Amino acid sequence: MSTAGSKINKLKTFTNGFIRENPLLVLNIGLCSSLGVTTSIFNGLGMGAGMTFVLVMSEIVISLFRKLIPSAIRLPVFITVIAAFTTIVQMVLNAYVENLYNALGVFIPLIVVNCIIMGRVEAFASKNKIGDSILDALGMGIGYTIVLVLISLIRELLGGGTLFAGTSLKIEVIPEAYRIGIFNSAPGGFLVFGILAALVQAWKQSQKSKSDAAEINALKKAESEADASAAAPASTEKKEAPNA
Repeated sequence: MSTAGSKINKLKTFTNGFIRENPLLVLNIGLCSSLGVTTSIFNGLGMGAGMTFVLVMSEIVISLFRKLIPSAIRLPVFITVIAAFTTIVQMVLNAYVENLYNALGVFIPLIVVNCIIMGRVEAFASKNKIGDSILDALGMGIGYTIVLVLISLIRELLGGGTLFAGTSLKIEVIPEAYRIGIFNSAPGGFLVFGILAALVQAWKQSQKSKSDAAEINALKKAESEADASAAAPASTEKKEAPNA
């Protein structure tokens, strides 16, 4: 494989998690914790950072030892590795960011059984080299975090009327009388998530339509050129016939 082709593949691996295979909006996995913590930007960013750390470190370890892990016990090994890094995140938050630790609550230890991490270590890290696994984990983690922050931004702004609640940067944006309380509850989370997922699907459908149209135009152009090439010899023969 050429160097250019290798770079393109690595870039695709890194960017897959942004939109094309976004774990939340496209694959629809890991929704429970995602909708449970996205009541503020602070919570969404903290959860995204914790998940990304666990995902990256787990994929590194699993990829590094992929040839040594027996197939029969791979799932217990995966869970043990993920649990180890989840415990690190839990202890660090408890020690240094207690407000975030209390806000996320039970969702921190639940990272161990998050489908996103288990799915990536099983489908990607256990079959690919460490470099590609790091890119995959970073891409998926960043895509996950972006969606969490976006959902949190909408819910916190419309439901709580604030930005950056839970931090010293808290800003009151919307007066209490104009806030929409439903966005602070589970139905509001599902509503925001559904709208974002629909927008992503609409974008993907638009891209597919453009791709299909480009293929049809290319086929028509190729057929026209083929017809023109076939007609050219016949025209030449007719012109040469009187001279004979």
